[in-house]
Amino acid sequence: MLTSLITRHIKPYRRELALIVLLQIMAQIANLYVPTMNARIIDEGIFPKDIQTVWLYGVIMGLAAIVQVSCQITAVYLAATVAMGMGRNIRQAIMAKIFTFSTYEMRDFGAPSLITRSTNDVQQVQTLVFMTLAMMIGAPLMMIGGVIMALRSNVYLSGVMAICVAVLGAGIVLVVQRTIPRFRLMQIRLDNLNRVVREQLTGIRVIRAFVREPFESERFTFASREVRDVGTSIGHAMAILMPFMFFMMSMSQVVLFWFAVGPVNSGALPIGELTAFITYVIQILISVMMSTMMLMMAPRAFVSAIRIMAVLETTPQVAPPRTPATTLPQPGCLTFDHVTFSYPGAEAPVLENISFHLEPGETLAVIGSTGSGKSSLVNLIPRLFDVTSGTIRVGGVDVRTIGESLMASTLAIVPQQAYLFSGTIASNLRFGNPDATDAQLNEALTIAQAPHFVDHLDTPIAQGGTNVSGGQRQRLAIARALVAQPDIYLFDDAFSALDATTDANLREALAVHAAKATKVIVAQRVATVSTADHILVLEHGRMVGYGTHDELLASCQNYQEIVASQQDAEVGA
Repeated sequence: MLTSLITRHIKPYRRELALIVLLQIMAQIANLYVPTMNARIIDEGIFPKDIQTVWLYGVIMGLAAIVQVSCQITAVYLAATVAMGMGRNIRQAIMAKIFTFSTYEMRDFGAPSLITRSTNDVQQVQTLVFMTLAMMIGAPLMMIGGVIMALRSNVYLSGVMAICVAVLGAGIVLVVQRTIPRFRLMQIRLDNLNRVVREQLTGIRVIRAFVREPFESERFTFASREVRDVGTSIGHAMAILMPFMFFMMSMSQVVLFWFAVGPVNSGALPIGELTAFITYVIQILISVMMSTMMLMMAPRAFVSAIRIMAVLETTPQVAPPRTPATTLPQPGCLTFDHVTFSYPGAEAPVLENISFHLEPGETLAVIGSTGSGKSSLVNLIPRLFDVTSGTIRVGGVDVRTIGESLMASTLAIVPQQAYLFSGTIASNLRFGNPDATDAQLNEALTIAQAPHFVDHLDTPIAQGGTNVSGGQRQRLAIARALVAQPDIYLFDDAFSALDATTDANLREALAVHAAKATKVIVAQRVATVSTADHILVLEHGRMVGYGTHDELLASCQNYQEIVASQQDAEVGA
């Protein structure tokens, strides 16, 4: 999984990868050359007899060191370039995939987990790639070169060295095996911490209004403590590695000196050769230590890669059409033909056998009790969900065959929870039409009854629109939809935060300026829906009434009860 993820997104950097490998090979050749020259100086007894030769060897060793450092610096620079570029590619791939998700996938993963996967998880993989290119490529080269040079130097001592390396490797493997499940738990708890922080920042006003600061503070402390505990347990498992490696490095030298006493005394092993051999052993053990550092990072990166690939390999349940329709033969028409919809795993359908037809310019109002399926009905039109059975036709074409671009130009939705992006009023309104002029933006604001609180189009908007009131946020969201000038408007309880006067003025302006567009309005107030051409009354996902205001007052008991309850509330007020 980890290899597949890295290979897929590192392909654009093939040249840099080849150059890194070449530089690492050159660096290790230079690194192995130095102790060989040093051993020759000692064993040949050149110093102090031939000072010129000593200077020559010194210059050669100095040049070798310069080559090694230069190659390593360049390799690390290229490694950083490749790793950061690969991380960017993975993040772009994740976001591109998320943009294809339907509401099903968004609910399955959850926003906090997707944030963690596109930030922290990518960072883990990115760091592993950087360390691999900067260190791990050189580590096996150093080990292979060290082993070859050690065998050339003394086969007898090489057997002792092999035992020391085997003991060190076995200890490392045991520790790493214990940490893999903890790394998986670490990412899950980071998801939870991210979720808690996101909820608290988003709901800070509610927390303060209900004086829940102590409770939320304890909730955050608990989530943070969970992350700390699993991080500490990982640290405890890893804490033994470095002391163990240094202990083995020191003990290996002691053991080698112990076994080298006899050959040195007999003259079979020259001092220079022993010195070079010890240097090669140290380089081998250093390469093992570098590999260990990578092994410490690899389990967490592996877990992160699994989480990232889970996003990238998810097939959205609302799939785009293979051959999307390019035109709509009946612009502005909207038809529900025996539509039934159930959420995955639900015992009963949310909507059942819904049928109606709207001609261009007509207005449909949808009303019903809480949980009757009003928002679900609206969400089916732009394919936020797919119907379980039946057909929805927009412009005379099944919505499942309409491409995204055509759908976007045909429909404009104002969701139940109006969301604004950080920027300005103008940048938010141009979500509806990037090419809209300032005059068109001002016209949309006028229709949406927003000019009196908009000083100018460059007025800043905070993330989520938190620096404006709920009613102002709804009116700006309505203006954003008006800028798009679609054939069909979908207002999902978009007037709930407006006072009665503003509501009436806005609907009157819509009737004039969007007279040719079809409108679907979900609302709770009878005053909002009473002037609609058609009113659909829902109860437990079923149509219990369909007609005009007067027709429903005469024939629909549910509608009569809604009207009576609101009239009683007005009298009581």
